[in-house]
Amino acid sequence: MSLAKDRKITQLQSQYMQQQERKDQILKRRKRGLIRRLTLFGLIAAVTSVIVLTTLISQSSAINEKVHQKKELKTQLTELQKDEKVLEEEIVKLNDDEYIAKIARRDYFLSEDNEIIFTLPNKDKE
Repeated sequence: MSLAKDRKITQLQSQYMQQQERKDQILKRRKRGLIRRLTLFGLIAAVTSVIVLTTLISQSSAINEKVHQKKELKTQLTELQKDEKVLEEEIVKLNDDEYIAKIARRDYFLSEDNEIIFTLPNKDKE
């Protein structure tokens, strides 16, 4: 075996051998081109996938935030509607003269004719 390695073998330069070498070179170029195209396509697909995934994640977090905000605003709306009803009832009561007189007697210690006002201590304060 070592004798075969030591010998130099010359290749025949025939037209057939040259065609075979050209075919081999063409096949190698095609294979390299195919590998390059597949690599490029893979990179483009990976970049596109990453962009799509990040967009989906950011949109889903934005949607979740909007849903949370909507719930908060709904509770705030119901509270404001309750306050509105109370204030509308207060407006109706304030149009009544007897109610105004009752509030004036209670808050400002005003009295009617021949009426004496007694203030009693609150049990809560003691």
